[in-house]
Amino acid sequence: MAKRGPYEKGEAKRAEILHAALEIFASEGYRGTSLRKVATKCNLSLPGLMHYFDSKEDLLTQVLRMRDETARIRHAERADPKSYREIIRESASTPGLVELFVSMAAAASDPKHPAHALFAERYPTMRERTADYLRRRMDEGALHSDIPPERLAVLFLALADGIQLQWLIDRSTDMEQPIEDVMSLLSAKPDEE
Repeated sequence: MAKRGPYEKGEAKRAEILHAALEIFASEGYRGTSLRKVATKCNLSLPGLMHYFDSKEDLLTQVLRMRDETARIRHAERADPKSYREIIRESASTPGLVELFVSMAAAASDPKHPAHALFAERYPTMRERTADYLRRRMDEGALHSDIPPERLAVLFLALADGIQLQWLIDRSTDMEQPIEDVMSLLSAKPDEE
């Protein structure tokens, strides 16, 4: 049965707010955007906007959750090296969301922070998906390593997160190249004795 009444309208408004915040942060940056701008875009006052969220941090956490969900939908059909490159390029084109991700990841170390649950769910899921991808590539003979895919996945996520942080400090940093370099190392066939 479909949801009706105030609950349905509230969920629709909440989704509208999240879409607006995602769009504004992506185009204008996380640090330079006030939540008042998001409220204005949604025809709300700032208190009206905050009615839909427990706190500013909750709203920002939900923006990241939406970013991950929309990216997962966009890239669901693809699980090849080009898909991972596209994800990195998307990050480079939305610096505000990279800023938000890095800031919230640091804050999420506090178990009481609203982003803690998101990151606690996110990393195991990302490790599993990355390990599955690496395992498939190993089974195809495209990648070679004595390190199990599960451990390689941890390294890849650390690399991806770390390169984003470096890129925020120095935008001339190439976010794709380090991942390409590691893939090249794994693509090299071991020397035959």
